[in-house]
Amino acid sequence: MRIGLLGTGPWAEMAYAPALSGHGELDFAGVWGRRPDAARDLADRHGTRAYEDVDALLAEVDAVAIALPPSVQAQLAVRAARAHCHLLLDKPLAATVEEGQAVVEAAGQAGVASVVFFTTRFQTAADDWIAEQAAVDGWFTARAEWLGAVFTSDSPFAASSWRREKGALWDVGPHALSVLLPVLGDVAEVAAAARGPQDTVHLVLTHVSGASSTLTLSLTAPPAAAGAVVELRGKAGTTILPPSSEGAVQALTRAADALLASARTGRPHPCNAPLGLRVTEILAAADAQLSDGITTR
Repeated sequence: MRIGLLGTGPWAEMAYAPALSGHGELDFAGVWGRRPDAARDLADRHGTRAYEDVDALLAEVDAVAIALPPSVQAQLAVRAARAHCHLLLDKPLAATVEEGQAVVEAAGQAGVASVVFFTTRFQTAADDWIAEQAAVDGWFTARAEWLGAVFTSDSPFAASSWRREKGALWDVGPHALSVLLPVLGDVAEVAAAARGPQDTVHLVLTHVSGASSTLTLSLTAPPAAAGAVVELRGKAGTTILPPSSEGAVQALTRAADALLASARTGRPHPCNAPLGLRVTEILAAADAQLSDGITTR
């Protein structure tokens, strides 16, 4: 499968380009970016071609991976789907529900496969744990803490304007939801949402299974406090999401495997654009409650 990369920022450099260039079943055919010089540099380092015209790249590949801010990603994903390219997307899928709906509709109309790279879902130990817990009945409640130090350390993402604008809710919220939804079921209601220090937010969710969950999300935690924890409690007792030794490149390689399999078989992957849309809907509902102080479904 010939695949192109849209994006040249830190995440494209750290994860996407190495994963695509090192994948045995992918032909890394080219890079396009909003900064042509950065696209040329990234392409040169991975032995591929830089494109100045995104439509020229879309016309010459079977799939695209997108590592761009969510609003930019959504627009280009629609364009790529209409060019009949399979989609390897990042989270969040889009910055608004309407943008996410457009991606899902375009992919469906074109009949292309889609995979959204929720990192934890493509780490082996975490994915196995999620599958095991999803098969267990009687979960009562869950606690998810996703605390980053993006803006309190020398993180390469500290200059990200969309992260500064949207905050932890939209950046690490998708990670937490990608773990909770397959275990506890869809969110029936955002029961409460409150702001904490700086960009920190606290959510209380009720799920269609009857279970509840609490989420604490931040990009401004002290570095010594950063980390992610997911704890489930129910009839089976208590269990905690295991740590992973797999980095982003390994996880993204598995996401590319998933896209290949979905494209070949026509079977949608669980982490596809519709899941990305549902996560976007939940984030938007929480955002509305944070802004308006109302309960939203």
